Amino acid sequence: MTLRTLRTLRVTSDKDTGVAVVTLDRPERLNAIDLATAAELAEVWAGFRFDDSVRAIVLTGAGGRAFSTGLDRGAEVPQPESPYMVDDPLVAIGPKAAGLWKPVVAAVNGMACGGAFYLLGEAEFVIADESATFFDPHTTYGMVSAYESVYLAQRMPFGEVARLALMGTAERVSARRAYEVGLVSELTPPGEAVPAAVRCATVMASYPTTAVQGTVRALWAAQEATRTAALAQAPHLVSLGNLPTEAQAELFGTRRAEFRTR
Repeated sequence: MTLRTLRTLRVTSDKDTGVAVVTLDRPERLNAIDLATAAELAEVWAGFRFDDSVRAIVLTGAGGRAFSTGLDRGAEVPQPESPYMVDDPLVAIGPKAAGLWKPVVAAVNGMACGGAFYLLGEAEFVIADESATFFDPHTTYGMVSAYESVYLAQRMPFGEVARLALMGTAERVSARRAYEVGLVSELTPPGEAVPAAVRCATVMASYPTTAVQGTVRALWAAQEATRTAALAQAPHLVSLGNLPTEAQAELFGTRRAEFRTR
């Protein structure tokens, strides 16, 4: 077992099983993704493309309270003045964005919200423990849920995605409900999502590599045309629909924290 520690990630690799575990390691920030995390994720996925000792990957978050709460609100992302050019720091954080066609299993405990769906949306499947909850805060704070909704719409029924996106912070989807609607493929007791994901990854890593990677590529090919077309609309919708940053910050300070879980 080898351990590689980056500024915001931990990466362990087991050459005997062929499984790597990538851990978002900012528990004090609920594993929110800052610009350093975004760059490190892109680097790690790209590196796995050339590392034949890694044949399957588990992605998770440290600390128990959250898988990830999306983009760190402290991240400063300069934007062009033109509404036709929107710089989204999260568009390249997923394995498929890096051209990685090795299977990735996401293991979720605690909160997964907002920009976390960029990562969950590019995993082959999601395992969650019973503590997991899912929600999308964008509309609550005057932001368009575009990329997140596109990714979720390829995993869940339309009405469920619409409800999750439009209800904002007023409602959280429980792990049980996420399992019922297909976002999650397996529920585990608290703390058991990572071991369950590693077991699945170990099985996939034990199979002939080209067959596994070809199957991953085929699965994504089935969704690629609609996903690409939908994501192409996302920057313009964000540009047109988002409140100015100052107005978002004002709402962030005034919205009540109460929510219901379903």
